[in-house]
Amino acid sequence: MQNNIFSGLFVGQNLVTLKEVGSTNNFLKELLSNSKPVAEGTVIMAESQYAGRGQQQNRWFSEAGKNLTFSLLLKPVFLPLMQQFELTRVVSLGVVSALQQATGLPMQIKWPNDIYYGDKKLGGILIENLVQGGQIRNSVIGIGLNINQLDFPADLPGAVSLRQILHRDYDLKIILAEICSHTEAWYLKLKAGKVSEIRKQYLHTLYRLNQAGYFKADELVFKGTITGVRDNGLLIIDTETGEKEFNLKQIQFLINHIPR
Repeated sequence: MQNNIFSGLFVGQNLVTLKEVGSTNNFLKELLSNSKPVAEGTVIMAESQYAGRGQQQNRWFSEAGKNLTFSLLLKPVFLPLMQQFELTRVVSLGVVSALQQATGLPMQIKWPNDIYYGDKKLGGILIENLVQGGQIRNSVIGIGLNINQLDFPADLPGAVSLRQILHRDYDLKIILAEICSHTEAWYLKLKAGKVSEIRKQYLHTLYRLNQAGYFKADELVFKGTITGVRDNGLLIIDTETGEKEFNLKQIQFLINHIPR
C-alpha cells in the first residue's frame, strides 16, 4: 500500500503491518520463497514479535506496540559479495542519522551495527544476505529499536528507550518513515559508488573509537583502543601487545569494567 508519510523513492512504499509474528525476518524470507516477486524496499512491520533475534542468536525483548520491530528488503545485486559489510555500514548510518534528526540526540554505532546512546543499547540490526551464484540477490534487514518502552527485564541492564531518555512518546510510523528515508539515501550513495564517504561517516559515528576501554576475547580481559574497521568489517583494536583484528564472534565489549 502507498503511504504518504514515506517520502523516499522505494524504501517503505510497500508497507505490510502485522499484529503479531514470530520474526519479521523469517516472514519476509518466506515471502521471498514464494513465486510472486517482492518489491525492493518492502517493509514488514510487527506490533508484536515473539521470536525476535539479535546477532549470534541473542534474544530480542520488545513490549508489544511500544517499539519498532521491522524488516526491510534490499536487492544489492550491484554489490560484490566481498563488500557485503558496506550494507552494515549503510543501514547503521541510516538508522543513526534518522534518530539523530528525530531527537536531536547524539547516537553512535557500536560495532558492527548496534545503535547506542551513551553506554546504553537503543537497538540492533540483523542482516541476512541471500546469496545465489556468488551474488547477493536479496538482503533481509531486521531492525529493532526501543522507542516507547519504559521497563526492561532485569537481565537486560544495558537497554534504553527514547521514552526513557526524553520522557515523551513517539509516533512509531513517523520514526519508521524517517529511518526508511535516511536508509534509502545512504543505500543510493552506495549504489553510486560513494564507498569512501560511507566508510568515513561510519567511523565518525563509531562508539568508543580512539577511546581506551576493556574487551574480552578467548576468555581473557584486556585493555585496548578501537582504531578503525577494515574494509571487510573486521574491528581493529590497538592492544598492549600490538594491533589485532577481530570478527563478531571473537570479541566482547565490557562496559564499566574495573580491572582487578
